[in-house]
Amino acid sequence: MGLIINHEPTPYFHRLFADTAFSNLKEELKGALKIQDKLTAARCLQRMGRICLHLNHFAQALDYHLQADKLLAETGQEVGRASNLNDIGVVYHRNKQRGEARKAFNQALGIFQSRKHPTGIASTQMKIGHWFSSQHMFDSGFYYQRIALSNFQELNDQAGIAENYNEVGNIYEDQHRYDSAFLYFNRSVMLGEVVKDTALLIEAINNVGDIYRKTGRYELALRSTRRAMGLAVTTRELFHMGSIYRDMAKTFHALGRDDSAFFYQRACHQLMLDIFSTETSTQLAVLQTLYEVGNKNTEIAHLEAVRRTHLAIVAIVLLLLLCGALIISRQRLRIKNAELLRKEELAAHHAEQTRLEVKQQALQQELELKSRELTTHTLNTIQKNQFLETLQKQVGEILIDPRRDQRRPLKQLQLQISQNINNGQHWDDFQRIFDQVHASFFVRLKAHCDMLTKTDLRLVALLKMNLESEQVATLLGISADSLRVMRHRLRKKMNLEHSQGLTQFIQSI
Repeated sequence: MGLIINHEPTPYFHRLFADTAFSNLKEELKGALKIQDKLTAARCLQRMGRICLHLNHFAQALDYHLQADKLLAETGQEVGRASNLNDIGVVYHRNKQRGEARKAFNQALGIFQSRKHPTGIASTQMKIGHWFSSQHMFDSGFYYQRIALSNFQELNDQAGIAENYNEVGNIYEDQHRYDSAFLYFNRSVMLGEVVKDTALLIEAINNVGDIYRKTGRYELALRSTRRAMGLAVTTRELFHMGSIYRDMAKTFHALGRDDSAFFYQRACHQLMLDIFSTETSTQLAVLQTLYEVGNKNTEIAHLEAVRRTHLAIVAIVLLLLLCGALIISRQRLRIKNAELLRKEELAAHHAEQTRLEVKQQALQQELELKSRELTTHTLNTIQKNQFLETLQKQVGEILIDPRRDQRRPLKQLQLQISQNINNGQHWDDFQRIFDQVHASFFVRLKAHCDMLTKTDLRLVALLKMNLESEQVATLLGISADSLRVMRHRLRKKMNLEHSQGLTQFIQSI
């Protein structure tokens, strides 16, 4: 069974008289657009899209449905738009673009759910279930068909339940679970008789016959298939008749009645030729209407004459036309997909830029935090050294006192203070934080001059922080004169010119 296009059975004239229906819809569309009746225009476009889909013109069908989607969105017809999205999903599914089909079905389901439209929800769930089962994902197919069935039963929608039973039966048949398939096909037959859906009833009865044949009950199979054939002949459902003739031929062959099997196989072949002839005329007529080709009657008559005399040539031409239409449709869809991909890439690029900006801000904040930590660490060290210098001075004054019993412990205390002023651990902590704030500074410095001592590096780091000379001397534990000597020696090691300032050079590194 093919994918359900809408909840209503497809009218027979859509196939046999599609040219007339299409022409009438096109005229109605022109009138609606002339008076700015967007809703009527959208409905015409949707029906035109369905006709094109029946004739396998996927590209044109998608184009009409997309135009309808735009008009329905502009008029705020969300329920109608969801129905049209389901049609778009069917076009994608028939064209083997299953990912795009699932997106359209999901979007339709979301709209129906937001609008609390139970019939639309159930119908869309049935389409999603078929989407899964067509890819042999039977567990998911069963899941969606069962929740669709539950919704149809709650609505007492007998037609929907009948279609659902037929879908479930098809899943069981694909799994070769013929007893379960037979049960659901029978249920579909009984409800089809109640709702008088002839097309569904013919398909369900023929499915029952198919199960009888596959399980070796050939006489029962013939009985069911003949019943389906009677209904198809009465209603002139030619497309079901072809399937029925083919199943009759298979059953007679299984019974060893090859004469009858040959008869029905030939009848199926002849019916397919008749349908092909009718479809050919219809498709040519619709193509003429689609592309505004003049002299319609003359052109079709000419093509009919060619078909009668050179049927094989016409078949080849039609095959080429269909292949060309398929290539064009795939190309258009590929272009649309490429545009969507480009938009997604732009969105991803924007998101990446935003992420980098946020990361940069975080790093800047971290750098500022480390800078404040470095400044605090340096100031604390300055205060400690100043305190220790004051304490050392006071101890020196005490040493002048002639009382010799105090000299020895005071000298020991003075030595400890001197050692504590330039404690190496403080400088290690200082350098660690400094490296975090001024990344790779010492690497660049050594690239310029690799003869610097550890003391030189400490002096350069303090000058990089723009500290005053008095603070630098305190941190290094030396006098102002000693600091001037150190700066002079550092200038020589760096080969700086007389006019070039040491601090300015260090800031430039």
